[in-house]
Formats: sequence, structure tokens, C-alpha cells
Amino acid sequence: MRVRLAVFTLLVSLAAHAQQGRSLFPNDVRYQMDVAATKILAATGVPSASIAVVKDGRMAYIQTYGESRLEPRTLVRPDMRYSIGSISKQFTAVALLLLQEQGKLSLDDPVGKFLPNLTRAGDVTIRQLLTHTSGYSDFWPQDYVMPMMLKPTTAAHIMDTWARKPLDFEPGTKWQYSNTGFVIAGAIIEKVTGKPYFQFLRDHIFTPLNMTSVADFDQQGVAPTDPTGYLRYGLGPARVAPDAGAGWMFAAGELAMTAEDLAKWDIALIERKIMSPASYKQFETETVLTNGLGTQYGLGVSVRSESGHRALTHGGEVSGFTATNTVFPDDRVAVVVLTNQDAANASGTIAKKLATLALQDADTARKLEQAQQIFAGLQKGTINRALFTDNANSYFSEQALKDFASSLGPLGAPKEFTQTNQSLRGGMMLRVYQVKFADKALRAWTFEMPDGKLEQYQVAAAD
Repeated sequence: MRVRLAVFTLLVSLAAHAQQGRSLFPNDVRYQMDVAATKILAATGVPSASIAVVKDGRMAYIQTYGESRLEPRTLVRPDMRYSIGSISKQFTAVALLLLQEQGKLSLDDPVGKFLPNLTRAGDVTIRQLLTHTSGYSDFWPQDYVMPMMLKPTTAAHIMDTWARKPLDFEPGTKWQYSNTGFVIAGAIIEKVTGKPYFQFLRDHIFTPLNMTSVADFDQQGVAPTDPTGYLRYGLGPARVAPDAGAGWMFAAGELAMTAEDLAKWDIALIERKIMSPASYKQFETETVLTNGLGTQYGLGVSVRSESGHRALTHGGEVSGFTATNTVFPDDRVAVVVLTNQDAANASGTIAKKLATLALQDADTARKLEQAQQIFAGLQKGTINRALFTDNANSYFSEQALKDFASSLGPLGAPKEFTQTNQSLRGGMMLRVYQVKFADKALRAWTFEMPDGKLEQYQVAAAD
């Protein structure tokens, strides 16, 4: 109890000005979220995180952890804006879908209809820009700011330098991440509307959704009252990250906002507020290459399965900041994690843990607890045979139980035991678990019959 109280006291000190009152989660789930985020920040050395979690299509939890600035030491607040980097790309894609709805363009129009002087402009479509299948070479694959990028630039300069080179591959034949493609997409938005890119987003997305904190990080940077961005050289101390010159991020990654405002966007995706059903279908449909291979990418957003749930997700990184945004539209859940250090995986790691907790219902929690208890029993060479079918009880022979005990027992209690996936197989529910120890990771998986009994419980080394 003293250890738990000490951890809770630490969380309170780190989670300054948190909006604890706005929560749809019980206290124990909020506690687990806070512990997970705090531990991950401590392990990675990332100074701070700002999170927002959506549950049942509503804002469920807003929280902050750590320091927005190290010198002078400043605790982070929920009203502080972080750069979201490439998460901005989905806003670019939606802007073009809205213009398609207005009849001002088609995503299948060639780029050359609007920007005829680019390489193979007549062969590359707007859709291929948004799906990273255009073949245009990425102008910024590095995880740091190069010397030339300390100076201001323009979309025209980026296109003249990178979008007039030969394509890296034939359009539609490969998937390769390209910031260049989204700069071109932003230029098309400005060409068609006659308005600056940010103004079009503000008028058609941010204002209707009451996303009041959104800023053009590319041109304005973050305010002195917002978090400072940091980097590390190896395992060295956190250093203030350099600012890229104005113009380098544009429609590929120029937005900054609070976690709450990004969660408002996620709720709009869940509720399908901004676009027509046909546009949403295009937005979240996986792109298929000419050879039939799926890309796990839609329009400015990854489309994949996470723990057996359909997920629309994207990460973001610019100098000094990394972010992760994941929406589970079928479950009406979303997780936003914004951090102020680049080239770090803290935002993604925190997001996965929070998603597991947010998606967990009472039945899943019971099954997880049951799986943990069975594992603990196997470490001692015992099982509760009433939980298993006749087939499974036959599998757990005297020799099998001895082998489980001799191999699993010395590992001690797991540090983590989490469900990573579930799906149907042979009329049964397959659940997959990850079991982590200090220096080893295992995989456990079960088949559950419709009556609740287990047809299988197996354990093996993780891949």
C-alpha cells in the first residue's frame, strides 16, 4: 500500500493541472493510464506528454505529465499546444475530399491539371499523392533538421527541387512515404481555392469543430507559453531542438494543437461529421498497388488492425516533437498522445497502452485475469481442470505440467501481462497475450469455446 501511495503521489506531482473531473473511466483504469504514461516517460527520458482519450464517442480523459520546459522548470498543462507533425496529413486529405464533394476536383485528376510543370504530372493522380504511391521522392526522410532546412523555404522551392526529379518508381506500383507528395497536395488546395492552405482548413474543419487551439506551427512556431521541443544525442541529456525554417512543413506537417482539440477531430471521424459517407469510405479504405498488394494506408492515414480492432492511425514527428493519434471507429474509441522530444517512441508506446485500457471491457478484463491466474498455476505445475475442455485436459498431461513448471517457474512473476489480439477461429474466440519479464518476453494464447471453457492454452517464446 505504501508503494502504491508513493507512486500515486508522484503521479499527482507530474500530472499538474490535469482535468481529472472529465472522465468516463473508473478510478482504477485512470490510475493504470497514469502509471503507464509516467513509467514510459521515465524510461525514455521524454520530458512530457499530453493525452486525450475518447470513449463511446465522447471526451473521456484529458491528462498531462511531466515538464513542458526544463529550464526554467515548467509543468505541462492541458491547454498547451504541441506540434502534431505528419498527423497533419489527414487534414490535407480531408480538405481535398471536401473539394471533391464541391465538384472542384476529383482525386483521380492528374496532378498536371493544376501543376503541369512537375515530373510526370500527367501520369500521377491526386489520390496517389495522398496514398504515398506517386513515386515523388521524399524531401525529408531524416529524423533531424539538416543545415539547409534552418533557412525559410516555400512550397514552390520544394516542388522545384524534389518534384522535378525522375520518379522513384512508376505511379501506383509501390508504397513509399513522401512528404513531397503532400506539399504538392497542399499547393493544389491553394490553387483550386485561391486561399492559403491553413485558412481553408480553419474555415472548413477547425472552426466548425470548435478546434480553437490550432496553430500554423510552420509559420508561427509554438508560443512561449507552449512546450519547448527537445532532442537527445544518443543517451545524452535533453537539448533544445532547432526550429526548421518557415515553409518546410506546410501541408505535410504544419499543424500544432492541444490533445483535446485533436481528440475533437477524432470524435468527428467517429461521428462522420465533416464529410459525406462516400468520402469517409475513400478516406479509410486501404490502398491496393497495381500488383494487388495492400499498403495498410488510406488517404493520409494508416488503416490496420490493432489487437483485433480496426484502427485509423498516424504518427507525427518534427524537430523537437513526436505524436501518435489512433482512432478505433467501430469501437468509438480514440487515443491522442503528444510529446516534446523527437526521434523517440514514447508517444506510440503510451498510445498502445492507453488503447488497450480504453478498449478493455468487463469481459475482456475477466478473461485477462483468468489467463494470468492460469499462467501462475502453470508456473507451479498445476491447473484448474474445471476451466478446460476434455481435449485441453488431455493436452495438460503430467509431463506437460512438469515442463511448464520447470521452464516457467524460474522466471518469477511477470512484469506485464497484456492482451494483444483477439479473433475468431473455428467457432472459438482466439485471444493472444504478451507476457513480459525483465529479460524475456513470452506469448500465450487461448481458444475459448462458446460455453466459456478453454479448448487451448499454450505458451511459447515471443518472436
